Amino acid sequence: MWYQSLDYKTRESWSRSRRVVSKVEYGAKGTNIRFVVTSLATKKVPPAQLYTQKYCKRGEMENRFKEQQLELFSDRTSTHTFAGNQLRLWFSSIAYVLMNALRSKCLAKTELQNSQVGTIRTKLLKLGALITVSARRILIAITSSSPSKHIFAAAYRCLKMLPNTA
Repeated sequence: MWYQSLDYKTRESWSRSRRVVSKVEYGAKGTNIRFVVTSLATKKVPPAQLYTQKYCKRGEMENRFKEQQLELFSDRTSTHTFAGNQLRLWFSSIAYVLMNALRSKCLAKTELQNSQVGTIRTKLLKLGALITVSARRILIAITSSSPSKHIFAAAYRCLKMLPNTA
């Protein structure tokens, strides 16, 4: 990989010259060239650091926003009141935090440890079960043919070991 800064000005659309950081890599699939336009000075942030520590991390953050929006439906704000839409967004945000905690704490040693929120929701939480509630316990009976029952059981064992803060 090779990183380089250069000053560039378009013929018409930019009023002045700007710093452009380029990343060039060559691999089995050929040449891959990418560019980032920035206002950060070369003295302040070298090209490789700007690309890997600023630009890539920002892209990863954008992916997390998109994941919450698409997989936990944070964009569904179709009620007629601001408070109702705000409540829906809060529920989506809380669900996202809980899903990330579930992934990091309880799914760390399973095949879902690096899965996106939508995959966890579909494979682990979106299942049919018979729930029986009695005075002393809640019994969840999952079909024995569930393909993810071993992951569900591992997550349940992990959740049982978490400290009770209630």
